[in-house]
Amino acid sequence: MDNTAHPLAELTALGSRALAAAGHGDMVWGHLALRDDEGRGVWMKAPGWGLEEIRHDRVQLVSWEGDVLVGAGAPHKEYPIHTEIMRARPEVGATVHTHAAAVNAFSALDVPLRPISHDAVLFAEHGLPRFTATASLVDSPGLGRSLARDLGAARACLMPQHGLVAAGPDVAHAVMTAVLLHRACALHLTALAAGEIRDFTGHEESVEKASTVWAARQIEAGWRYWARQAGDGPGV
Repeated sequence: MDNTAHPLAELTALGSRALAAAGHGDMVWGHLALRDDEGRGVWMKAPGWGLEEIRHDRVQLVSWEGDVLVGAGAPHKEYPIHTEIMRARPEVGATVHTHAAAVNAFSALDVPLRPISHDAVLFAEHGLPRFTATASLVDSPGLGRSLARDLGAARACLMPQHGLVAAGPDVAHAVMTAVLLHRACALHLTALAAGEIRDFTGHEESVEKASTVWAARQIEAGWRYWARQAGDGPGV
């Protein structure tokens, strides 16, 4: 089946390019998925392409069981990352998995992410869990379910030696969650390189701050910025 002009294929492509513009590209690896509005599975980029290369004709509709319903070829091996998180959390409409370098570097330290900037307070309410079942590919439903369990109700999860997963109700929240986690990890690493981190926002204030700094309108503003950087013009 052709996916020409399907709005979710177009949105998946835009989200993929926005992630690339924000520094999440890793050659042809990493992917974003959107829940199909008819309940058939998830829309995600076809394998073999970089995030920055994605257009609607390089997007597939992948069933909950891993069959390609729209588009050509086989799906990404790690499609269970997306299908199993969305099975476990019906409120999630979009998921991201990338290999952001600063996130991998930070994960290797096995320390808490300190809120030393606006970016990190997004993760205060539900914490930033770590996926421990494997550092290899999440290429089976069983591993996908393990990842979903470790993620729990959180916005994102570290995948040490592998990258990150982020989840949100829509593409704007999922993309911005991944972007903010990468920024927060990079800043934390920069601070650590200069010495011990002594000053950071406390938990209670971080939760309150996040509700203001990262209110829905702010998430949308950040998303529109990255969509523009992806080449979709000032009107996005």
